Amino acid sequence: MKSKNLNIHNKNGLVYLTFPSLEIDGVAHCYTTRHGGASEGIFATMNMSFSRGDDPSTVTENYRRICNAIGTDYKKCVLSHQTHTTNIRIVTEADIGKGITIDRDYEDVDGLITNVKGLTLVTQYADCVGLLFYDPVKKVIATSHAGWRGTVGLIGKKTVEMMCDRFGCNPKDIRSGIAPSIGKCCFEVDTPVYNEFIKMTDIDLTDCITDDGGGKYHIDLWEINRRTLIAAGVKPENISVTDLCTRCLHDDFFSHRYTNGKRGNLAALICLV
Repeated sequence: MKSKNLNIHNKNGLVYLTFPSLEIDGVAHCYTTRHGGASEGIFATMNMSFSRGDDPSTVTENYRRICNAIGTDYKKCVLSHQTHTTNIRIVTEADIGKGITIDRDYEDVDGLITNVKGLTLVTQYADCVGLLFYDPVKKVIATSHAGWRGTVGLIGKKTVEMMCDRFGCNPKDIRSGIAPSIGKCCFEVDTPVYNEFIKMTDIDLTDCITDDGGGKYHIDLWEINRRTLIAAGVKPENISVTDLCTRCLHDDFFSHRYTNGKRGNLAALICLV
């Protein structure tokens, strides 16, 4: 696995990625790979999901390992409850540990925002697009899950808007990362999904969709999300965009499409330090 856009770290076999746009003081973050965890079988080895049938104690160990690698506390993680919505939760100290060490008391949450130091926000993936955000001026972080439905629903723009509305952020200060996911090379859809994308009249989709004929299309989720963030006011130079396709690199990343759902989950983590 090689990347021109993201930084790859290997700590004794634990492999994770970081975004140049987010490698600044005040924030710790990463995007996981399949390497360096304790899980076995279809979950091998760095599965970050408690809900796919893996041993919960093993998943907890995976959280302990990755949080130790980036200098955060796994007991202070907060996990989303993703259902392909554009619902975003403001996370407070009362949420610490939810989804990791204690049960969640919320559902249908695909985005998380906080200004609480030491609290790690976590969203999960296996082909969908992960978005990470940091405002170094207002000291606010966020992460959002942008599957194709979330992408069409402009969850990236909605995350930026909520950061601004609730915490006084200026979009020009926000730095963002677009994480590894299924690339245009592999994201083939049929006409009903295509029809949902072409409803995105506020985003220029030029060169983002290729008509393959026969009711099949290839769609560039990375570029659509990048343009969505720019439309929300984020500076292009403050966005790091992946060049790694999870389906192509299925040995390095969990891919729902490649495995037909027999897999674990990757995770995006971000923490104010």
